[in-house]
Amino acid sequence: METLTTNNITVSVETEYLAAHSNPREGKYIFGYHITIENRSPHTVQLLRRYWFIQDSDGIQREVEGDGVVGQQPVLAPGEIHGYSSFCNLDTPIGKMSGNYLMERAEDSSTFHASIPEFQMIAPFILN
Repeated sequence: METLTTNNITVSVETEYLAAHSNPREGKYIFGYHITIENRSPHTVQLLRRYWFIQDSDGIQREVEGDGVVGQQPVLAPGEIHGYSSFCNLDTPIGKMSGNYLMERAEDSSTFHASIPEFQMIAPFILN
């Protein structure tokens, strides 16, 4: 698990290779990831947007951004935790992702970024 705290928001990531959804012969590698976001600040915050930087081991880079996460813009009071799961498709058996969330403080509508730690996605058969 990778964990990073910025601006009192802790983001943790766990990954897994989804062999049942992948097809290595066709260059299709699917990785699932579970994100946990913990509000360690004294303020209620809302996750407004996400930004992802994705890189395959062949050097191909993608950027993905949009509103919320998996169709939600969760609000977290101080001490609350929000978790969600998603997936990433790669053209190679190794890759990495990192990014950030745009957050808003409820009390004054100020915004800030919470960083998502860089994490690797590695198909387990590569390690043998």
